[in-house]
Amino acid sequence: MTPTRQELFDAYALPDRDTRRVRMNFIESADGSVTLGGRSGALGGETDRAVMQVLRTMADVLMIGAGTVRAEGYGGVRLDETDAAWRRERGLSEHPPPAIVSHRLDIEPEHPFFAEAVVRPFVITHDAAPAGRRGALEDVAEVLVCGADGVDLALALDALAERGMTQVLCEGGPRLFGSLLEAGLVDELCVTIAPRIVGGDAGRIDRGAAEADRRLRLASSFVDEEGYVLLRYAV
Repeated sequence: MTPTRQELFDAYALPDRDTRRVRMNFIESADGSVTLGGRSGALGGETDRAVMQVLRTMADVLMIGAGTVRAEGYGGVRLDETDAAWRRERGLSEHPPPAIVSHRLDIEPEHPFFAEAVVRPFVITHDAAPAGRRGALEDVAEVLVCGADGVDLALALDALAERGMTQVLCEGGPRLFGSLLEAGLVDELCVTIAPRIVGGDAGRIDRGAAEADRRLRLASSFVDEEGYVLLRYAV
């Protein structure tokens, strides 16, 4: 049976807001593909989209890789009034700010991610990134320099926590997930299995992490009426 909004809030409830936490949210097909036609959003269903909204509502900040922002066509992230009210009642800002992780800063300030933002985004990069691009992005975002010649994700999480953002929802992509996983920075994995077989050569939800037997603990599970399986794991 398809879960209600309240059942999703209960299933994905945070134990507290003081402990720093990184949640990953992904969807994949039954045969492990993370995209259909180059986009993960094409795999989704109504309940999967509802889970994403619940996770966004609970988050302090949304972390997204630059490649995912481009591939998925991210614009401004806006919650509906019901979810914004849920946040206001708990002393949170109405909308969680997005934070794009970019090594090369190869995204234009005019991109809808910035132009349509309802709250000022963050750009997470490193000291060796092109200075000219950094200067241009500083006009539309708060730029966090985390690392000397590559993004240090632990430093990035420190910088966000210093700004009161302890609950991080990472929406991908696979390379960012792999980097966070390899650094031991992932606390939860929320993954939806779509009732589809895609084939092709699309990758898995993580890319770049070394092979290891990382055991997970199942925290909750749902199956909706369309056959989507929604899983929440502690890492």
